[in-house]
Amino acid sequence: MSTRSLAARDPLPLALTHHVRDMCVCLHLQRAARAVARRFDEALRPLDITNGQFSLLMSLNRPDAPSLGSVASLLALDRTTLTANLKPLERRGLVKVTVDEQDKRGRRLALTPAGRRLLIEAFPVWQKAHAAAERLLPSKHADTLRADLQALS
Repeated sequence: MSTRSLAARDPLPLALTHHVRDMCVCLHLQRAARAVARRFDEALRPLDITNGQFSLLMSLNRPDAPSLGSVASLLALDRTTLTANLKPLERRGLVKVTVDEQDKRGRRLALTPAGRRLLIEAFPVWQKAHAAAERLLPSKHADTLRADLQALS
């Protein structure tokens, strides 16, 4: 029986719930993202950072301090969420937020020397966790997965 004929009798039958559970790209991405994030969080825990903080710090590893907007875009975060995520890193002295000299309304973000040292220490931990995550995928599928995820974003 098709989901269309089921919906004619009951607008929200259990079969539709099962259909969403089995087919929803968003649900499967969320579940996978949470599982992968937990693995990276566990690996980075001894350094007292989360996977999100690692990604944020790594996004600042540039010769010139990026704008808050460009980092928000790279990490697919809104500016308010990025600002909230920066606060603990700034308090720990890992990140410095300054006024943009070209646009006084804007902010520039930079790693501090302590932030750079932490990233240097964290990178091999990330590499090990990343290799372990890729080993969970069927061979040669990691590149395809990255390309597919980029297409969605």
